[in-house]
Amino acid sequence: MTSVRGKPAPDPGGSEIHLQTREIRLFTGLVLGAFLLTHFSNHALGLVSVEAMEAGRAWFNRLWRNPAGTVLLYGSVLAHFLLALLALYRRRTLRMPWREAAQLILGLSLPFLLIGHVVGTRIEWALTGHDSGYPEVVRNLWVLNPGIGARQAVALVIAWLHGCLGVYFWLRPKSWFPRAALLLYTGAVLVPVLALLGFAEAGREIAEAPARFGTPAPPSSDILPAAGPVLYAAFGGLIAAMLAARFIRSVPLWSRRVRVYYPNDQVATVPLGFSVLEASRSAGIPHLSVCGGRGRCSTCRVRVLDGHQRQPPPTPQERGTLARIKAGPNVRLACQFRPTHDVSVVPILSTGRNGVTALVRGGRAQGQEQDIAVLFCDLRGFTSLAERRLPFDTVFILNRYFESVGQAVEDAGGYIDKFIGDGVLALFGLKASPQQAARQALDAALRIKAALVHLNEEYASEFEHPLRIAMGLHAGPAIVGQMGYGQATSLTAVGDTINAASRLEGLAKELDVELVISEDLATRAGLDLSDRDRRIVQIRGRAAPLGSWIIPEVDGMGTVTETSKFV
Repeated sequence: MTSVRGKPAPDPGGSEIHLQTREIRLFTGLVLGAFLLTHFSNHALGLVSVEAMEAGRAWFNRLWRNPAGTVLLYGSVLAHFLLALLALYRRRTLRMPWREAAQLILGLSLPFLLIGHVVGTRIEWALTGHDSGYPEVVRNLWVLNPGIGARQAVALVIAWLHGCLGVYFWLRPKSWFPRAALLLYTGAVLVPVLALLGFAEAGREIAEAPARFGTPAPPSSDILPAAGPVLYAAFGGLIAAMLAARFIRSVPLWSRRVRVYYPNDQVATVPLGFSVLEASRSAGIPHLSVCGGRGRCSTCRVRVLDGHQRQPPPTPQERGTLARIKAGPNVRLACQFRPTHDVSVVPILSTGRNGVTALVRGGRAQGQEQDIAVLFCDLRGFTSLAERRLPFDTVFILNRYFESVGQAVEDAGGYIDKFIGDGVLALFGLKASPQQAARQALDAALRIKAALVHLNEEYASEFEHPLRIAMGLHAGPAIVGQMGYGQATSLTAVGDTINAASRLEGLAKELDVELVISEDLATRAGLDLSDRDRRIVQIRGRAAPLGSWIIPEVDGMGTVTETSKFV
C-alpha cells in the first residue's frame, strides 16, 4: 500500500476545544430559544387583545431590554453565528445529512432575514430611546407594509425551526426523549402557530379601528437607514471570509492526500486532515453515524485492517467512547480518526439496506438505551402435552394461551415483544418511568397467572394436567429499537437485562416455581420480599451475580387489583 509522507496534521478540533465550543454553542442556542419562546408568547397574546400584547411587552422588556439581558442576547447572537461559521470551517467536506444541512442553512440565513426587524426596533431604541409599541409595529407590518410583515413572519418561523432542530439533535440521544417526543413536537408546532394567529388578530383589530391606537411616529433618526446595509455587509463578509479561509486551507492539503481503503475494492482519496467518516461521505460510501459525526455514539466505528501503526493516537474523547464499549486495539471512531497515512478499514456496523433505511427513519430505528422491565414466561411441560394431541388442537391451545398472555400484558401497560415457541417476551417502560415499569411487569405476572387459572377451568376436560407456567422478571437498561430484516423488522430490545430475565425464567423451571423476581425489579416496584427465599444467580457472560427472590406460587403475592394500585 502506498503511503503519503508528512507530519501528522494537528487535530483541528481537539476534544477539549470541541467540548468547549459545543457547550458554548448549546448555551447560546438555548438563550436564543428562550428569547424566541418569550417573543412568540407575547405575540400570541394578540388573540386576547392589543392591550394584552402591550402588557406582556412590559414584562418582555424587563427581561430582555435591561443591560444584562441585552448583553446576553446580542452576545449569544454573535457567538452562535461565529461558532456556526467555525463549525462549517472545520468541516473537511460539505456533504452531510439533510437535517444537519437544513439546520446550518437556516442558521446562516437568519441574520439576513432579521436585520430589517432588528434595525427598526432594537437599534432605534438603542440610538434614540424611542420604543415602538405593538400598535405601531403591527400597523407598519400588517397594514402599511404587509410584504415586509410576511417576510418577518417567515424569518421568525425559520428561526424557530433552526432552534427546534438544534434541540432535537441535543435531546435525541437522551433515554427519556421517546417518551417526551410527542409533547415536545406538539409544543414546537403550537408556539409559532399561536404567535402568528395572535399577530394576525392584532393586525385585524388595528386595521378596523386605526384611530383608537394613535398615529404612527415619524422616523426618529437619520442613522437607521444606513444601519441595515452595514449589518448586511458585516454578516455577509464573515461568511465570505470563512469560505475564503476554507479555500486557502484546502490548497496545500489537496497536495497531501491520504487513501482510505474499504471492502469491495472501494477507495476514498482525500486531503490530509479528513476523518474516515468525512472520507466515506466525500466518496459516497454509506457509513452509519447516528449522532451525525459528533463523537457522541460509536455507530461509525471501524476496524483498521492495515496501516494502524503510523496513525495518530485517539483523542481523549475518542478514547473514552472506545473504552465504554470495550473496543479492541484496532477499533477507531470514524468521525474522530483522521489518518495521516494510507489506511485500510472496514465499518463494524453494516450499512446494508435495512441499516440505511433505519438511519433514514431515525428515532427508535437507530436504537436507544432505556431503563425497562422485562417479563419472560413459558409453559411447563407443554412439549409432552403437544405430543398427545393433534397439531391443529395444539395450535388452538397455543393461540388461546397467547391471547390470554397478550391481553394480560397489554392491560398492565406492557408490550409483547415476541412469541418464542410457547414462551413470551414482554417489555414494560417504553413510555413509563422505571418504577412504573417494574410495577406494570409485576401486575402482568399476576394477570397471567389469573388468566391461566381461568384457561385451566375452561378447558379442564381437555387437559390431563392443568397448564403450568414459569416466569422471570428483571429490570435494568437495554437497547430498544427496530431490529430485523424486511417484513421481519419489529421493535425489540437487546442487552444484559434481557439475558438476565431469560435466565431467571429458566431458574423458575429448574426450581419448579411460578416466578423468580430480581432484586432490581423488586426494589423499583417497592416490594418487600424479605420473607421469601433469596438466591444468588450466576448469569453466563455477566461478571456480577444477580440477587433474586423465589416465588413458588404467584397467587400468594396478592390479587391483580391490589398490585394494580401501584401502576
